[in-house]
Amino acid sequence: MGISKTVGYTETQQRMAELAKAFSHPARIAILQELIQQKTCICGDLVEVLPLSQSTVSQHLKELRAVGIITGEIEGPKTCYCINPEVWQEAQQAFGLLWEDYKRCC
Repeated sequence: MGISKTVGYTETQQRMAELAKAFSHPARIAILQELIQQKTCICGDLVEVLPLSQSTVSQHLKELRAVGIITGEIEGPKTCYCINPEVWQEAQQAFGLLWEDYKRCC
C-alpha cells in the first residue's frame, strides 16, 4: 500500500486543511452566513433560504459538523444548528497566523 497523503504534514497543517474544506463550497458558506446572521440556532429554516434540496443541505451540514465548525442539538423531531464558538475561534486563529506569516515574508 502507498503512504498516506497526510504523512509528513504537521497536525496543525492537517487541521487547517480540514477547516479549509469546510469553507470550500458556496453552500457551506451560505449556511454559515445564515447561522451568523440569525444569531441563534436554526432548525428547519435552512432549506427555505438555500436553493438546495433537503438532502443536499443535510449533506453540507454533515460536512460542517464533521470538522466541528457547527454543532447540532436534537430538539424533538428536529436538529437545531449553531456555530461552535471554540472551533470558529480555532479557524480564525489558524488562518490569521497564516496571513501574518505572509505579511512577515513579503
